Amino acid sequence: MQAMPLKTGTSQPPPGGNGGFPPFDTTTFPSQIFWLAITFTILLIFLWRFVVPRIGGTINERKQKIAQELAQAEEDRREADQAYTTYQNTLLEARQRARALIEENRSQVRANVERAEKAADTEADQALADAEARLAKLRTEAREHIRRAAQDAAAGIVERLIGETVSPEEAAQAVAGVETR
Repeated sequence: MQAMPLKTGTSQPPPGGNGGFPPFDTTTFPSQIFWLAITFTILLIFLWRFVVPRIGGTINERKQKIAQELAQAEEDRREADQAYTTYQNTLLEARQRARALIEENRSQVRANVERAEKAADTEADQALADAEARLAKLRTEAREHIRRAAQDAAAGIVERLIGETVSPEEAAQAVAGVETR
């Protein structure tokens, strides 16, 4: 093979060509369209057979996963609502039990206070009755002592004034006569 010398400055087309960009050559349009159609058909069949099912499968998997996650979220929400309801019911029951215990304690305290008041009143009444009984006894004893002292004094006065001795019975009659007036 011989190398061809390059000629510069000439506008000669290269050997074997007509001098334009081959895809724009109008004489080759029918074969280009034919091969374009065949290539496009092969590409379309490839996409339709392999890529579209994978994309569809991925979309279906994603839809199923989203549906599962939504179902799980709904179940979790139901469980949370149920847990909240259970919590509220438990809290309400605890409050009711606390109120009942408070009321029970109040009634027990009231009963204890009433018992203590009754016991104190009974004790005070008993102490008052005992004091009144002692006072009555002391009064009776005091009257008896006063009566004896009055009898002794009357007997002594009569003896000093008149010089006569008076018997204790006579002195007792004289004091009794003065007491009734």
